[in-house]
Amino acid sequence: MSNGDERAGDEVDRIVAAWNTQRPDLDFSPLEVLSRVDRLSRLLDRARRDVFRRSDLETWEWDVLSALRRAGAPFQLSPKQLLQQTLVSSGTMTNRIDRLVGRRLVRREADPGDGRSVLVTLTDDGRVRVDAAITRLVDAEATLLAALPRADRERLAALLRKLSLSFGA
Repeated sequence: MSNGDERAGDEVDRIVAAWNTQRPDLDFSPLEVLSRVDRLSRLLDRARRDVFRRSDLETWEWDVLSALRRAGAPFQLSPKQLLQQTLVSSGTMTNRIDRLVGRRLVRREADPGDGRSVLVTLTDDGRVRVDAAITRLVDAEATLLAALPRADRERLAALLRKLSLSFGA
């Protein structure tokens, strides 16, 4: 990003300037940060949905399949572990697993360590889809960040991590 681009101003600058005119008694610096985060979040959400659509996946399917893929071979987790990673209710997870089994992207297997429990295992088709999706996702997100040099991306990531940790996220 050139210095000219940084000084050009964006929609948030225009909004903050208008508020500063109307309410000069307030500090609008939080809006300068979080309004941009919000706008970028919406753009990122659209880009991610497009990536997942091209891999014939819904965002929620991606959440489950990617958790299984990240677990490493044999690419399986208990429903409880999936709940912890995806932050959904037990009923929602059961429904999601059922739907993924129906699409043959995962299968349920008896847990050899506990005959009363099951493990959710990524199928070969599920692995192919999640691998294609992560490749597309990394490429798409690299394109979105192309205006920032690596050092700026690393600094931004560190600042966002610090902010995220302050929320207990």
